[in-house]
Amino acid sequence: MSISPRKITTVVEETLLEGGESVERTHRVAIVAAVIDNPWHGRGYVADLNEGLDEIASALGALLAPRVVEALGEPVEAYGKAAIVGTDGEIEHGSALIHTLQFGDHFRNATDATTLLPAVEKRAVSGTVFDIPLKHITDMKIRSHHQSVEVRIADAPHPGEIVIALAAANQGRPQQRLAVFGTDFDKK
Repeated sequence: MSISPRKITTVVEETLLEGGESVERTHRVAIVAAVIDNPWHGRGYVADLNEGLDEIASALGALLAPRVVEALGEPVEAYGKAAIVGTDGEIEHGSALIHTLQFGDHFRNATDATTLLPAVEKRAVSGTVFDIPLKHITDMKIRSHHQSVEVRIADAPHPGEIVIALAAANQGRPQQRLAVFGTDFDKK
């Protein structure tokens, strides 16, 4: 198996105001998504998805991780991933590609991250909106970094394709002001 993306989409979003107030530091989120042919499309039910999986998952991670880090243009503090499978595929096809160390370690290594990448997987038609969840790269309990970014690619995925995406943020939510995780237990 190999990958040849039909297209790669890069989006950078900057938030300057939140709640009617200027943010202290511009909040940046970058998303890079590759639209690929589903490697299992047209083969019927495939009982073992492992054949060639490490190679293609690693190639996808190597393609996307440096691009999203570069697009963000700042150190990454929060990250996430997505697999949106076209209607002729199975959600398991997308999950197989993104839930491997061969895929995720490219992003973790590029950002000195230690936590698992939060993910979204679903089957959908072209143009479907999906949210990529983000968490802190080294401590999943840091509430300020629990956020999501909305993504839509107008012409993807086609029925036999998969959209694989990575998202990165330079900080937690703009104007975050929730208490540190666990302090609410002290009030009991």
